[in-house]
Amino acid sequence: MLMNKSLSARASARVQPFRNSKAPVLRRPRSAVAEMQATSTSYELDPDNASILVCGGGGVALSVTRKLKDMGSWVWMMQRTDVRKAEIEKMMAFVPRGDALNKDDVQKVMDGIEEVDAVVCTLGGSVADPRVDSEGNINIIEAAIKKGVKKFILVTSVGCGDSKEAPGEKVYNVLKPVLVEKDKAEERLKAAGASGAFQYVIIRPGGLVSEPGTGKAILTEDASASGMIAREDVATLVCKALFSKKADGKVLTAVDLTRTPGAPERAVFQL
Repeated sequence: MLMNKSLSARASARVQPFRNSKAPVLRRPRSAVAEMQATSTSYELDPDNASILVCGGGGVALSVTRKLKDMGSWVWMMQRTDVRKAEIEKMMAFVPRGDALNKDDVQKVMDGIEEVDAVVCTLGGSVADPRVDSEGNINIIEAAIKKGVKKFILVTSVGCGDSKEAPGEKVYNVLKPVLVEKDKAEERLKAAGASGAFQYVIIRPGGLVSEPGTGKAILTEDASASGMIAREDVATLVCKALFSKKADGKVLTAVDLTRTPGAPERAVFQL
């Protein structure tokens, strides 16, 4: 059985087979589940006892999973294939199989976890096939609504929504097929939040680099901000926003101005 550092304090938790997967399903005691029933405006998330579903297979999702496990959270990382299963299991996270483009798959993953406190979605496609940026993300959002999660963090990109001008015309035109689809997911998430389904945060990173984080990346409400940022730093900001109510309902740009010489200062959003 996969365990995290807080398992000894939860000896009463039960494990049942995961539907449609070999990964076990961690079930909280019924009394704890009952206590977790809260409205989207009165929710509480304890990093050391939160059940988080991470959807995404790239570097940001992996880093988010690692950081959440280090914080003591229960983490499920939905994967379309088993390519990274061993790597993820080494982090002591569960790995349910599911294709975000398949509604039934997504629903089975949600159904296989008794309580999902929050979802972190970092799904991203390609210019050639951007379906997952809209359809995949929206499938996750719809399933999260049915599940009754408390908070949903969607990671999209600079260039979405009112940040269209931020990356510059040339970059925007190259990425337009992806950005247009991400826009659709952002709008669906905002609508869900407005309906009271859950609290949400949209984080739009600048250009992603696979280098060690500097720890100097920021979140800002300035939609004109742009620049580079390490995937590790994006993950750090995502985890901070996840457990901060100050970020609820916000659309935030994530950039590391130290990686963009000459970039103007931006008002930092304090979590």
